[in-house]
Amino acid sequence: MELSFKKILLHLGLFIITFITTTLAGAEWVNSKSIFYSDGFSWNDFAGGMYYSVPFLLILSAHEFGHYFTAIHNKVRTTLPYYIPLPPLALMLGTLGALIRIKSFIQTKQKNFDIGIAGPLAGFFVSIIIIWYGFATLPPPEYIFQFHPDYKQFGLSYPDFVYTSQYLQNGTVDIVMGKNLLYLFFEKFVGDPSRIPNPHELMHYPFLFAGFISLVFTSINLIPVGQLDGGHVLYGLIGYKKHRIVASVVYLLFLFYSGLGYIQFFGPTADPLWMIPLYLVFLYSCIQGLKLPPKDTAMYAMLVFTVQFLMFYISPSLHGYSGWLLFVFIIGRFIGIPHPPSPIEAPLTKGRVILGWIALIIFVICFTPTPIIMNVIAPLEP
Repeated sequence: MELSFKKILLHLGLFIITFITTTLAGAEWVNSKSIFYSDGFSWNDFAGGMYYSVPFLLILSAHEFGHYFTAIHNKVRTTLPYYIPLPPLALMLGTLGALIRIKSFIQTKQKNFDIGIAGPLAGFFVSIIIIWYGFATLPPPEYIFQFHPDYKQFGLSYPDFVYTSQYLQNGTVDIVMGKNLLYLFFEKFVGDPSRIPNPHELMHYPFLFAGFISLVFTSINLIPVGQLDGGHVLYGLIGYKKHRIVASVVYLLFLFYSGLGYIQFFGPTADPLWMIPLYLVFLYSCIQGLKLPPKDTAMYAMLVFTVQFLMFYISPSLHGYSGWLLFVFIIGRFIGIPHPPSPIEAPLTKGRVILGWIALIIFVICFTPTPIIMNVIAPLEP
């Protein structure tokens, strides 16, 4: 496949910009140094952000070039990866990821499967190496005092004192990182128990933070719906008809769990009142991805809302995660839930079937129900 000089410059330019934005984001996450509001932001601050950006982009590149080289091997025309930079604003990761664009029709289910599964397997392999290295080289627990010198007064018992509304200032955003099954495995069997990072401070451990965020991206890509990588895998394993059923159920469960997080904001009192019709419109828009008749789409939207509302009314402690709502919307409106059938539906080989189930297991062990929790500390009652 021939590439013009201009196209190579475009892809290279996007990579360089993404490297800069992820490095600036890393400087803020890891060292709390922002180019926008920190005084005297220096080259050393920028270089410190590379401990996050280099492993993160290495994993991202392994994923995308896994797709790319497998497509080339299968004689499917494709572009080089397009890296998507994000402004390094507060609490941003510096990128929305990357993608390749397939430029020719994929004729067989097998090729669809091969290209789809290659990316997440390659990215997952590199993630494992980086997370393993991060846990094997954990610094002593006093390491955290260089970022929070005020914690030193409490010694290593600081978690018992500092993550409270009495200690944190009003308006402070307290960030807590979630965990998945794979991360828990590394905590238990690889990391020194005395050096395991506190979930409030994981962002200060760049290799672990980059690896963890990459696992979150991997799990998103492996959701077995539509033309996500996981959708290609599931379609290859069970075919078009069964995939449509399973993918629809998975998507509705994902929507249901995400929506519970939104309902928590207004609860049974529905205050303000306009949040209910707004949410119903959102549900209808997402469920359109199932490609049902309008009446059935409206019925499912009302059913999902009613069950969510009743469950939360009966058990207010029930929690979802509203942070997934953007991804739910993108899948429902732009990616779609069914997988289009291939002209040639020949069964997969035994080796591919095994790899397919391994990929779905990777989805399960990488999926983090609540990846990042941000709590804004409210003023204390007088």
